[in-house]
Amino acid sequence: MSNAAIVNDANFQSEVLESALPVLVDFWAPWCGPCRALAPTIDEIAGECADKLKVLKLNVDEAPGAAENYQVMSIPTLLLFKGGLVIERIVGAQPKDRLLALIRPHLG
Repeated sequence: MSNAAIVNDANFQSEVLESALPVLVDFWAPWCGPCRALAPTIDEIAGECADKLKVLKLNVDEAPGAAENYQVMSIPTLLLFKGGLVIERIVGAQPKDRLLALIRPHLG
C-alpha cells in the first residue's frame, strides 16, 4: 500500500488547491519507466513528511485535465502546491535528496 493517495480531475480542487497543507502532486503514467523508477522515492517522501505534506499521484492518462491546466508536457513532473499555487516544478526523475532540498523549505 502506497503512502501517496490518488488524485484525479474530479477531486483536484478539493484535494490540492484547497488543502491546508502543502501538496506534492506526482504527474505520472503506468507506461512511463522513469515514473515507475521514481515511485518508491515518492512513497518514502510521503511517509516521512506525512505530518507536514500531502503527497498525491495523478495518472495523466486518466486525468488529463489537470495535466493540461498546469502545462505538464513530460512525465514524471512533480508540482508542489501551497495555498493553491504552484511554488515548485520538478521535471524528470530526481534523487531523493534533491527532491527534499526543493520541498523542505516550503514545509511548516
